[in-house]
Amino acid sequence: MSGLESTRMVVVWCPDWPIVSWGVPPDEPAAVLVANRVVSTSPAAREEGVRAGQRRREAQSRCPDLALLDRDVDRENRLFEPVVAALDAITPRVEVAGAGLVGFPTRGPARFFGGEEAMARAVVDAVIPQLSRRGQVRVAIADGVFAARLAARCRPGGRYTDGVDSAAVNDAAVMQIVPPGASGDFLAPMPITTLEMPDLTDVLIRLGLDTLGLFAQLAAADVVDRFGRDGLLAHRLARGLDDHPPDLRHPAPDLAVSWTFEPPAEVIERCAFVIKTLADELHANLNSRGLSCTRVAIEAETETGERQLRLWRHQGTLSAAAVADRARWQLDGWLHQTAASRPSSGILRLTIVPDEVVPATGRQLGFWGADRGRAEDVTRVVARLQTILGADGLTVPEFKGGLSAGEQLRIVPAAAVDLTEARPAAGPGWTAEPWPGRLPPPSPLRVHPDPLPVELVDERGEPLAVSGRGELSGRPHRIRTEEGWRTVSRWAGPWPAEQRWWDPLTQRRRARMQMVLDDSSAHLLVIERRQWWIEASYF
Repeated sequence: MSGLESTRMVVVWCPDWPIVSWGVPPDEPAAVLVANRVVSTSPAAREEGVRAGQRRREAQSRCPDLALLDRDVDRENRLFEPVVAALDAITPRVEVAGAGLVGFPTRGPARFFGGEEAMARAVVDAVIPQLSRRGQVRVAIADGVFAARLAARCRPGGRYTDGVDSAAVNDAAVMQIVPPGASGDFLAPMPITTLEMPDLTDVLIRLGLDTLGLFAQLAAADVVDRFGRDGLLAHRLARGLDDHPPDLRHPAPDLAVSWTFEPPAEVIERCAFVIKTLADELHANLNSRGLSCTRVAIEAETETGERQLRLWRHQGTLSAAAVADRARWQLDGWLHQTAASRPSSGILRLTIVPDEVVPATGRQLGFWGADRGRAEDVTRVVARLQTILGADGLTVPEFKGGLSAGEQLRIVPAAAVDLTEARPAAGPGWTAEPWPGRLPPPSPLRVHPDPLPVELVDERGEPLAVSGRGELSGRPHRIRTEEGWRTVSRWAGPWPAEQRWWDPLTQRRRARMQMVLDDSSAHLLVIERRQWWIEASYF
């Protein structure tokens, strides 16, 4: 299959970068987690059976000595800056896809170094010293970004592996070069799931198209008729082509946004507000022209004339928040480099240029009520809060069965659930059992963690009691709380409840009442062993 429509691309991949950025040696078992799911493991952890996608408990059961680390995307990108800076000696047009993954076109560098293989070796020689023997570098060359990325994940010889190949992990560097025009044949035996489009690939698998080669054999017109634009994009990728081949032209300045710092900024905290302002302005300019940005150029200049230019590419389109994140990562990484590499003065000017734009095709709304990328943002926020508050400091609600208000809802640590998957227990419909004796809606506004002891008396001042038949000894008149005596305006009940009557050790006999007091407050009272308690309050 021809790859003439694609640009020859180099992809440089540093596997396990979330682990490498924490400085974990390869021989120590460790895993990085997001929302209690493993996202990256060390080679030693993989030898114990720990894999990406496992839950926290499953990973710990396979390796009790496993060190668990919270993912810090800001840290990963900041520490990846020296690796990107090392590639500046190869080409000025390095495209950063994310921490641990960069790429650039081969046309100029390959010609300068005397061929693609010589260029690949130059890349390895530049990157290896930056890893300090903590990780591996993989360099792959193919027609188009998609084919080059998959080639970087292949074992030497071309066999694709889903994840890091433990057989080659001891090698400091692995190189893979797919000959020009052969990307389609190279991709053909690979599983269809490498497209990373679950909704589409699930249908294709059911149709028997489980490899990229089988899918690529379909006529493009038939794919568009059945699957639309997303199907056409996937079909192009399966054929070894790119939807938007990298543009080798210099960025056009007409849509660029810029800011001059007075005085120059020397800390990232001072840049944060400006970065967000520029990102919002850039996004508004693009929206007004019906455009979206797939690659952005971020240039920083100091008052002494030092300049840093980085290209950031995204698989979809870059939102304002995504542009702001990348600008912050870049400046943070530059300002925190070693004394020999960091700028000698503060940042004077920051410029953001939409280096590659495409027609805007609208947004796909997701579970969080916004773009699908918002779900990733929420997951990142949860992970950062867990880092600040501790694994058990962040909690989420779950519904469960029960008769009393305090039993119907429980609070569990966010570390004990998977926030990236659907959670049926988070909805009130999760408890389908009838639970005879359960109070009808509305539910109380507040359930007291520790029920409040009170006194309840009738009109004669005698303590009220409830008989075994569920009958009151008198009419509720006044109630005594920590704030003093209150008059009962209205009441309903009692409703007796006997739980676990078959077990003498856990058996409970209670009666519940609803009461409105003269201060308009409403409460749920319960009597157990002749003691009245306020279990919950309605308002």
